[in-house]
Amino acid sequence: MNDTRAAVFEITLLRHGESIGNAEARWQGQSDFALTDTGRSQAQALANRWKKEKVRFDWIITSPLLRAKETAEIVGAELNIPVECDPVWMERDNGEFSGLTALEVRQKFNHPEFYTPYDPVGLVGEGDWELFLRAGLALHYLLKRTPGKYLIVSHGGMLNQFMHAVMGITPQANNAGVRFRFGNTSFARLIYFPHQHRWAIDTLNDHAHWNGNRGS
Repeated sequence: MNDTRAAVFEITLLRHGESIGNAEARWQGQSDFALTDTGRSQAQALANRWKKEKVRFDWIITSPLLRAKETAEIVGAELNIPVECDPVWMERDNGEFSGLTALEVRQKFNHPEFYTPYDPVGLVGEGDWELFLRAGLALHYLLKRTPGKYLIVSHGGMLNQFMHAVMGITPQANNAGVRFRFGNTSFARLIYFPHQHRWAIDTLNDHAHWNGNRGS
C-alpha cells in the first residue's frame, strides 16, 4: 500500500523567453507577442541544460499566450513531454496599457500619486488584488491535481502573484512590498508537502543557462 505522506508536489515556475514585446519595452499584458530569436535561443539553452541534467517533469502546463506557449513547446519537444494550455496562467490583463510602449503609457495616461491594490491597471484591467486572487485560484487548481513534478510556463506578473499566494503575502498600495525576480527563461522551484502543509523554496531566478539575463 502506498504511503500517501510521501506524495509531494515539485513545482517549477518558468518565465517565457524574450518576446518581441520585451525587446520593444512594451506593456505586454495579454497582447500576443511571439518570441524573438534570442527568446528561442534562451528556451533551447534551458531545454538542453535540463536534458543534460536529466531533469524530468510529469506535466508541462503553460499560459496560452504565444510567448509562453512557444517556450513550453521548445522545452517539451526536447524533453519529450506534451504541453497543456490553461488560461488561468495568462499574464495580467493590463487594460488600455496593453501593447503600448512604456513611453506611450507615460504620455497618454494620468498616473495618480496613490493607488490601492483594488484599483484597475490600465483603467479597465486587473489590479494587484484581482491578479492575486487569480494566482490563488491557479494554486488551488494545481494542488487538486495528482502530486508529481510540474513545469508551469507563465509570465512575470502572474508568477510574482503566485509566489505571493504561496507565501501568504497580500498586495500592498502603490505596488510596494516584496517582488520576486523572474528574468526571461529564469525559473523558481518549489516543493509542497501536503501531509504537513509545508512549502520549501528550493530555487529562485535560476538562469545559469543564459548568463547576464536581466529580464523583468
